[in-house]
Amino acid sequence: MFAIGEIIDLAVKIEKNAEKVYRDAATEVANPSLVSLLHWLADEEVKHAKWFSELKQKVKKTIDDPQLEDMGKAILQDALGDQTFSLKDVDLSKLEEVENLLERAIEFESDTILFYEMIRSFVEDKDKETLDHLNAIIEEEKSHVRLMEEFLDTETMEPDERQ
Repeated sequence: MFAIGEIIDLAVKIEKNAEKVYRDAATEVANPSLVSLLHWLADEEVKHAKWFSELKQKVKKTIDDPQLEDMGKAILQDALGDQTFSLKDVDLSKLEEVENLLERAIEFESDTILFYEMIRSFVEDKDKETLDHLNAIIEEEKSHVRLMEEFLDTETMEPDERQ
């Protein structure tokens, strides 16, 4: 029902929505550390969007049932809209601590992982290519979470504990 090309287009849109939220917040905060982190997060979303676009180039362009594909596309677009997942629920410009911003960013990435896992549950086992690419997207998002968790761990350490 869901074509991998449409899922990747959705992934790119999610990344672009998050980039916009981070860039908008960066213009509203005064703390230079938060501004820097917001720019870094936005840049990471740009990298992800590029990675997803490159992944789409590897996808086979076969359409088994155009009507079913169109229906899947419409469902995905309606489900996403301008969704920013957990980023929508918090005014990032009001955060005052780097740790709080990282926690929100990790929450956002975790929400996107859950969203992709939900989509995966609708993909038929026989559609191995879609499952493989969707699993690659999920793993990429998980690696982003791990990167931010490591950064959060170093941010919350006492200066003499950092290596």
